[in-house]
Amino acid sequence: MKKILFSLSMMLCLPFAYAEKTAGGATENDRKYWTELCYNIAAPVLQYMSKGELTRNMEVEFSPTWDNRNPRVVYMEAFGRLMAGISPYLALPEDHTPEGLQRKQLKAWAIQSYVNAVDPASPDCLLWSGADQVLVDAAYLAQSFMRAPDATWNLLDKTTQERYIEAFKGLRTIRPAYNNWLLFRAMVETFMLWAGQKPDLFALTVALQKIEEWYLSDGWYSDGPEMALDYYNAFVIHPMYTEILEVLEQKKIRTPISWKLSLKRMHRFDQFMERLISPEATFPAFGRSVVYRMGAFQTLALSAWRYGLAPGHTNGQIRNALTATMKRMFAAEGNFNKSGYLQLGFVGHQPHLSNYYTNNGSLYLTALVFLPLGLPHTGDFWTAPAEKWTSQKAWSGEAFPIDNHQSIKQ
Repeated sequence: MKKILFSLSMMLCLPFAYAEKTAGGATENDRKYWTELCYNIAAPVLQYMSKGELTRNMEVEFSPTWDNRNPRVVYMEAFGRLMAGISPYLALPEDHTPEGLQRKQLKAWAIQSYVNAVDPASPDCLLWSGADQVLVDAAYLAQSFMRAPDATWNLLDKTTQERYIEAFKGLRTIRPAYNNWLLFRAMVETFMLWAGQKPDLFALTVALQKIEEWYLSDGWYSDGPEMALDYYNAFVIHPMYTEILEVLEQKKIRTPISWKLSLKRMHRFDQFMERLISPEATFPAFGRSVVYRMGAFQTLALSAWRYGLAPGHTNGQIRNALTATMKRMFAAEGNFNKSGYLQLGFVGHQPHLSNYYTNNGSLYLTALVFLPLGLPHTGDFWTAPAEKWTSQKAWSGEAFPIDNHQSIKQ
């Protein structure tokens, strides 16, 4: 743990230099920054959980308005959200570079943590009943399995796999909220189908139909019957809807729309998210759950890693924008406590920004931005010359693409 904290302190002392990354700028340090940040966020959770010591050692922090739900949800939230973001990275082939050795260690810790999460004999066996919140983070765990099965699910022993299946079946007693929560139930049922189990097709059908009914236009979904201007289109809706539809189409199960149409909508949303990054590498802190930090850019990260970027976006542009924003955010003091765990806040330690359901386990949703680490270091995302993002061009008087409403069709 001392090594982790030293690495964290060194990373946070790096000078913030968002302005130095312009077209044709150096890119060799971008991936190193990402991998170091990923390791420093993940290691305190996985190192202890792999030994069955997370619940004993994690310094827990709750929102000042915490609603007194079962506090053990903290560990499920931290582990599930973290793994949904980093599992593609762990799937890369082994190598003997400093990055490769760090990745190998994270992978070993993660596999044992998956085992402990459902082992009744482990002190870190997660809470699987008694709180509706467990449905949310079980969905992120299911997502982590499907995003990188060869680094996760396929490495688990049969007993552990069976324990997950039974735990997921037990979640069917939870009644989801009438909003993005429908996708958490749908994600778990999609995993069951993916894993060769019998899914609850009625629950799947209802969830996907309601999400489709809540599509507004121009790449935005309502989060339930009413529009909420926040980042839940990125935290949950676009990624889970698209990934669920993709699996169901592969299994030849009828869905309200094709996954390709959902991807077109997500790409349109990506265009908005990229434009929200200011010339100074900041983005607006509006809506619920702003303490999820870089999780607001999950759709950009998912597109870069798996589906290809939105029209008009380039690898050098998106990598540059995300890297600069990370550096701006994590250069601030207070993002981490003295033991290396994330603290409540948007930029630094700001507990008052937390909603009633938030604890510092919730904050590991920021790891969803690390999906592009699943691309090899030789890939274009990492080697393309850095380019200015849209608002940099706009506010420096350079030409930039005009934006118009898009009617997105099949």
